[in-house]
Amino acid sequence: MLRITTHDNQEFLTLQLEGSLMGPWVQELECCWEATQPGVPSRPVWIDLKGVTFIDHAGKNLLTALHAKGVQFVAAGCLMRAVVTEITQGLE
Repeated sequence: MLRITTHDNQEFLTLQLEGSLMGPWVQELECCWEATQPGVPSRPVWIDLKGVTFIDHAGKNLLTALHAKGVQFVAAGCLMRAVVTEITQGLE
């Protein structure tokens, strides 16, 4: 299960994730991100991973693709910080 909450203000847009980013929830995040794009062409987009407990390979691939499009991440805990470091520094 994954909960996606959108926090929108004039400075930036945040997609707050809670749960597991895996299976069908990866596509749900991608759809949610695509739905926000017409409204935020010039504002930074952040994905808040502080409430994420697991990310599968497809989820990591999506986050990597979103990072390449300028998305930034907020993470807490050793596991999520390690995943963000891997994505943002291109480690595999």
